[in-house]
Amino acid sequence: MAEVLLKFEREDREGLVAVGSYLIDAAKRFGIDLTDSAGSDESLQSDSVIVIKGSEHLSSLTQVETEHFSKHGRRENERLASQARIESAGEIVIMTNEKKTAEEPVTDDQSEKYKKEFTELPLEKKIATLVQLEAIALGETFSFIFNSPYLVFDKVIDVMAEFGLKKEAAAKNAGRPGEHKANEPKPKAKPAGKKASSKPDAAG
Repeated sequence: MAEVLLKFEREDREGLVAVGSYLIDAAKRFGIDLTDSAGSDESLQSDSVIVIKGSEHLSSLTQVETEHFSKHGRRENERLASQARIESAGEIVIMTNEKKTAEEPVTDDQSEKYKKEFTELPLEKKIATLVQLEAIALGETFSFIFNSPYLVFDKVIDVMAEFGLKKEAAAKNAGRPGEHKANEPKPKAKPAGKKASSKPDAAG
């Protein structure tokens, strides 16, 4: 099977990938999640990547990519990883988008600030705030109680895992570019077995 050396520059990961793989699937195999990329730029689709090297080893732009880039503009050698399929052996180098910055955790200084603000509130507002917090906590408790019966079915979900994987694979294939589906080889039909003769054997 033909393979390509695929490198992800930002994550400093590389490996051999079979020809016919999509960039988004290859990224997942390397432990790279493209869904939380693109930062705060709304024009960038989550699976958007830049092909630094080896664009000639990828499939041509699909209709989905053409429409997306026509609407949002296209950076040099930009591709959508879910649409770009590896077509030939060689070397491909990819640059992913920057990850979204995680929300800053509440620091001790912020905690002290909240405590001070609460302390300075009038008694009526303190009571109102506590009532609101209790209502939120009570609502979460009811939500947990309501959903807890579903935990009983964990074993059933495990049994259905194989079915789920098959369904996921079918959904993935359904989402592939139409241009690529037309080129995929169709499974050969099995030769029909010989039919049993309906005529009675001749008497000996």
